[in-house]
Amino acid sequence: MTSLRPLGISDLAVSPLCLGGNVFGWTADEKQSFEVLDAYAAAGGNFVDTADVYMARIEGLKGGESETVIGKWLASRGNRDEVVVATKVGGHPDYTGLAPATIKAAAEESLRRLGTDHIDLYYTHFDDPSVPVEDIVTALDDLVKAGKVRALGASNISAERLKASLDFAERENLARYVAIQPHYNLVSRDTYEGALLDTAEAAGLSAAPYFSLAAGFLTGKYRPGTTVESARAERAAGYASTERGLAVLEALETVAGAHGVELATVAVAWLLTRPTVVSPIASARTLEQLPALLAVNDLTLTDDEVRLLTEVSA
Repeated sequence: MTSLRPLGISDLAVSPLCLGGNVFGWTADEKQSFEVLDAYAAAGGNFVDTADVYMARIEGLKGGESETVIGKWLASRGNRDEVVVATKVGGHPDYTGLAPATIKAAAEESLRRLGTDHIDLYYTHFDDPSVPVEDIVTALDDLVKAGKVRALGASNISAERLKASLDFAERENLARYVAIQPHYNLVSRDTYEGALLDTAEAAGLSAAPYFSLAAGFLTGKYRPGTTVESARAERAAGYASTERGLAVLEALETVAGAHGVELATVAVAWLLTRPTVVSPIASARTLEQLPALLAVNDLTLTDDEVRLLTEVSA
């Protein structure tokens, strides 16, 4: 059974693997999505991540499809109170940016699609520098006070704006961010490590990194000269063309071999050793992709293994 971890200063507790919903309603149809969600929940997973913008940039789709699939699953399984649902605001074509009215209107749409009266964790998806942090934080606090949101998070934000948001919330006694969702993995460390991580750590924020597997590269299936049929193949293949990327794969193979697990398991386990990281996000399009992710619950890396991965990916 998965042991749950506290999410920042909130009253939420989450599993050490967050299931990404960015494939639901897209490369995974409703039936496949339900199968993956069922298996994840059966293994003790309780943390599902989505966004209102997911699928909006896919031809023939309009955004919100992932939220809708998750909402249908929650309703059909009757397990709403057992799942921590995270979604995001700011990127949907009809609700772009973080003006207070936009935040509140987008939240209502997300609630409708999810078929629920509250969102457990509501992230600002992309910061909107045109809106003062005071306005953003106040609008989010209004949602918390109304009982529509339980906890707040930020994604794709600078250290400066994050600190300003936290300081304002503290000063005015408003709901503040408890979580951060950075782009962070073994081959993408610069965006988070440094001032942003330091700010998050000082404030006691929990991190749920996205692209934990670098768009699938850290599964090991993308190699020079190989072709993989995937919507993310182009992004993942970019890492395979660098010496650093290949060195990381070699280190992952060494560690994975020592434990008899897959490369993806080790990549997620490494993230769980990093400061602030509580629940890395990874998605599974099919049931076959899920066991390697769930295996992180039973894997503890040695100090030497963590050091090897950290040094080779620096």
